[in-house]
Amino acid sequence: MSVFGDGLDAAVQKAFTRPAPKSAGAQMRYLVKQLKGTKAVAQMLRVSQRTVERYVKDQIKKPRPELAARLEREVKKRWQPQIRAKARQKAASTGGIVIDTRARMGYTAPIGSTDQDRIRHLTVALPPQYAARLFDAQEAGASDARLQEIAAEALKEVYFQDGGRRAGSLEEVRFTDIEHLEFDL
Repeated sequence: MSVFGDGLDAAVQKAFTRPAPKSAGAQMRYLVKQLKGTKAVAQMLRVSQRTVERYVKDQIKKPRPELAARLEREVKKRWQPQIRAKARQKAASTGGIVIDTRARMGYTAPIGSTDQDRIRHLTVALPPQYAARLFDAQEAGASDARLQEIAAEALKEVYFQDGGRRAGSLEEVRFTDIEHLEFDL
């Protein structure tokens, strides 16, 4: 499970203009249309081609839980790609992204300052360049650790240093023990 990747996907999914298909049959039909065949869908979902055909014809209505989760994830990944692209583009160019997190944060600073890690609950609007970096890294297949590093850099710049107005000698921000993480566009 990717906390940052899933959080970014959930933020983009809030921009959808229509709800994704809910029933297993409708989801299968959508995937068959997108992938242009039942064989490709069967390979992707790791089920038989005949099983996919049965879902398409509504002969089977209720998938087992792990198949239902894979099915929903694959449909949402492909749902409304143009809306998804517009939302990402807007966040990366003008809108920015809001991060709401409850996590342990600390920093590396010169001797004499209190750099003790502590649990903080922050809701911070990040500028568009950090939204662009997060989305670009996610598109490139970056690990959750890399996305976490980018978010830590953004919090250092925006929250701790307030755009260069304070804590100029701050070297590094530690962002660990994430209890809650949510993004919003």
